[in-house]
Formats: sequence, C-alpha cells, structure tokens
Amino acid sequence: MLRWTITFIVLAIIAAVFGFGGIAAGAASIAKILFFIFLVLFVVSLFRGKKIL
Repeated sequence: MLRWTITFIVLAIIAAVFGFGGIAAGAASIAKILFFIFLVLFVVSLFRGKKIL
C-alpha cells in the first residue's frame, strides 16, 4: 500500500509541474488517504504481533 501512496505522490508532482491543478490535487488527496490507511494498518499490526507472556 505504501507503493501506491508513493505512486500517487509522484503523479501529483508531475501533474503540478505540467499545470494540471485539478489532477494534482486529486492525486495528492488519494495519496494522503492511502498513507493514513497504511499508518493505521501498521499500528494495528504492531499491536497484534506482540506476544503476551
């Protein structure tokens, strides 16, 4: 999922360079959403991976 986030960030940067503001904003918002989903899943996996003694 982190790979998709990086892909959308790169797409947003390229679209911003060429002047496509709407596409850049859309790709950036998708990248933000995917990044936060990735963070939540990462934190959940950290807590589920602990072994209780």
